[in-house]
Amino acid sequence: MRFLIFSILVLGMDLCSAQYKQKDWEERDTWMNVPELLKLTGVTTGSVVADIGSHEGYLTIHLSKQVNKAGKVYAVDVRKDRLEQLDKHLEERKITNVKTILGDYDNPKLPKQSLDVVIVMDTYHEIDDYMKVLDHIKTSLKPDGRIMILEKFKSHVRNKSREEQTDEHTISLRFVKSELEKAGFSISKEIKDFGNWKNESNKKMWILVGIVR
Repeated sequence: MRFLIFSILVLGMDLCSAQYKQKDWEERDTWMNVPELLKLTGVTTGSVVADIGSHEGYLTIHLSKQVNKAGKVYAVDVRKDRLEQLDKHLEERKITNVKTILGDYDNPKLPKQSLDVVIVMDTYHEIDDYMKVLDHIKTSLKPDGRIMILEKFKSHVRNKSREEQTDEHTISLRFVKSELEKAGFSISKEIKDFGNWKNESNKKMWILVGIVR
């Protein structure tokens, strides 16, 4: 069974390798454009957010700074070893506004009606039971809460079916947009080109932001 997030969930990625380690974070900052990403989420001081597919905490750490001590970040992954490593990073940095959650493949186990924003980054394509996960996310959000999904799309599967795309660990915006709307979200932002994943021209990042209807 392939995964199911939220960062979900892988909530993570390939179960055979530990991706997005701390040693890669500085290099990732050169192409990820996190400041613009956070601006698009609307996350600010005091926000309560979730990072589905958190891995060792690249986005989680950025979010913890953004929400400040008045806010809270839930970091969700299905890999216990990744969360254990994230807990070490948090302890080393004396970060206290992050809670790690070991999610199920079809349930990120987030508190109900508590979140302002849920972010699913480079993870949605791994989710098998995506409508069930989207329902859990919707339930976790406050009224008018937002979900942001960021994916990298590999150009060589542009005209392939959804299944063929996810077998290649990617997915196009058009499939996810339809699924978000079916799950009860209104699309508030649609960005077809957010830059190149790892500066690779054949992997274009796209972003969707949905608001609870």
